[in-house]
Amino acid sequence: MIQEFLQIDKALFYFFNVKIANPVFDVLMPFITKDINLRVLFALIWIGLLIAGGKRGRIVAILLIPAIVISDQLSSHIIKPLVGRIRPCHELEGVRLLVGCGSGLSFPSSHAVNSVTVATLVSKFYKKYSAYLFIFAFLVSFSRVYVGVHYPADVIAGMIIGAIVGFGVVYLWIYISKLYENKFGSGVEKGKNF
Repeated sequence: MIQEFLQIDKALFYFFNVKIANPVFDVLMPFITKDINLRVLFALIWIGLLIAGGKRGRIVAILLIPAIVISDQLSSHIIKPLVGRIRPCHELEGVRLLVGCGSGLSFPSSHAVNSVTVATLVSKFYKKYSAYLFIFAFLVSFSRVYVGVHYPADVIAGMIIGAIVGFGVVYLWIYISKLYENKFGSGVEKGKNF
């Protein structure tokens, strides 16, 4: 059963990495997947939430800090070493590698975990931006397969983990804010905005 799953995963990897290759994606996907571009975008979102988001924006900005720390540490320092999956660019023949392969492990994709964590958390407070946030998170996740550094299962698992972390942080905040409100009275913005 596991071997069949791995074969399907490998076949899907070749489909997304080789079969659908095109000049537009060859430029777009390396740009989307580049760490510095993502960090700048996330920093701009975070600063925008702090400066222009009002009370709700400041709450989201503060919640993003533990959410990203949890999602990144969980994927990079706990799950990846436990699973120990080698990146496709290190073990498969004929990979179209559009960025550096990296020395890290493959499962799960930290890019997918982190981008979906951000999309999930922010969309709970700003529903009207949900579609844009999740489309961007999907593109970041997909780019990891397209550029040759992750298997599809790596990004699917990363997206699931990111959603769990994002929802977990939001609902932990709701729980804590309700406890605070019950103990000290109203004055804490509740989860009514989403």
